[in-house]
Amino acid sequence: MTAAMNSPSVLDGDEPADRTVVSMRDEGSEQVSERLLKSAARLSRNAMTEIDWSQPMEPDKHGCSPEWSTLYGTDYWNEMTEEQRVSLTRHEFASIMNIGIWFEMILQEMVLRDHYVGDYHSAEYQFALVEVADECRHSLMFAKASEKMVGTSYRPHPTVARLGKIFKVTAKNEVAYAGILVAEEILDVFQRGCMRDDRVLPFIRTVNEIHVLEESRHMKYAREEVRDAVKGIGWARRQFSALAVAAGAYMIVTSLVQPQAYADAGLDVHRAMAERRTNSHFQAMIRSSCTHLMEFLDEVGLLTKPALRYYRRAHMI
Repeated sequence: MTAAMNSPSVLDGDEPADRTVVSMRDEGSEQVSERLLKSAARLSRNAMTEIDWSQPMEPDKHGCSPEWSTLYGTDYWNEMTEEQRVSLTRHEFASIMNIGIWFEMILQEMVLRDHYVGDYHSAEYQFALVEVADECRHSLMFAKASEKMVGTSYRPHPTVARLGKIFKVTAKNEVAYAGILVAEEILDVFQRGCMRDDRVLPFIRTVNEIHVLEESRHMKYAREEVRDAVKGIGWARRQFSALAVAAGAYMIVTSLVQPQAYADAGLDVHRAMAERRTNSHFQAMIRSSCTHLMEFLDEVGLLTKPALRYYRRAHMI
């Protein structure tokens, strides 16, 4: 476990009053939503006004903690100059942010569809709107940050993009919200590890801090929606849902760093991809980021044997 991964989070330091977001007892979607609405009213932030996007970037600062690079610890990494490593981490994190935008677009559509003609006066409905608003701001923040850092847009493979379209149209109930949770949990641990690292660009640390704080509310909301959705479901539906969530998780995790990011960083793409596939350090980092996610999926009965095959292939367990 690296020092970067043990960095304290926003909720551990800057915002002690909001520790209830991640530690409060599970009370059902409506009660949890009421608390999250109050948290959002107190603590929501706006990167467009908080970050000075005109400030020049320090040339020696990384895009993410080096330990979170897909090539950290490989022979290729050891051969690189520090300048090459900085460039690589910037392109890698730009890719992660851009793939984050892609999935946040899916998330917004699923949440809006789920609450179409909903109970407008309920806290659950109102927090759903807060979540969509947050995700819009996060997508804009990621777009602005990646534009400033590398000036390149990264998109998922066309096949993955088509599968994402199918997922966002068909995923409902526990599949939709567990899918949302997968993407949020993985990014959460990654960003917590990078947001207090002085080796990382200051504006990127702020991006991570804002996202971690606000996604903690979204994860709590998603967990409660999943718990509500799986109550009383039958064996067949549970098996199907578990497999659908696992397939979505595999699609997300394997898409985070696009091959083009290596090319844009000046690396040999084929060698970079080959070393990434066998990089035990990065695989361990992914597994560590999924610990709480796997525990939750097991708790709600969505960690089945067929699903485990997908998680193992993505090194999530």
